[in-house]
Amino acid sequence: MSDYYLNPGLAQPAATPLDEPYWQGLQEGVLRVQQCAACGGWQWGPEWICHHCLSDQVGFTEVEPRGVIYSYERVWHPVHPALAEQGPYIVVLVELPDAGNVRMVGNLLGDPEQNVPIGAPVEGVFEHHVDAEPAYSLLHWRLL
Repeated sequence: MSDYYLNPGLAQPAATPLDEPYWQGLQEGVLRVQQCAACGGWQWGPEWICHHCLSDQVGFTEVEPRGVIYSYERVWHPVHPALAEQGPYIVVLVELPDAGNVRMVGNLLGDPEQNVPIGAPVEGVFEHHVDAEPAYSLLHWRLL
């Protein structure tokens, strides 16, 4: 029995120079989202330039791992062989009010057949895979 939300066997996320601060933050138990130093705009996913002003002065800022459910999908059909026995599971699109309302995708923990109210508050849950090589962490969401 695994202590992880999803079955083992999925590809491990590989940090790139662009998104490494995000993945490092997850390992430290913090959520970092990209923010522009020139205009203050927020964006997700990570890019080399700001979506708002086209500045290259973008970096990562720590934000509270709290948001609201903007949308969701209950997944019944496995998208990977490792998930053949997993379904259903819930994937949520979470809007982050502390980060300019950018939206981030993640898994919703709990009963896979639970009611998922749009606009419901959620908090981030960090899942640390310290036994993996290299170690990595994931961010899931839980209803408040």
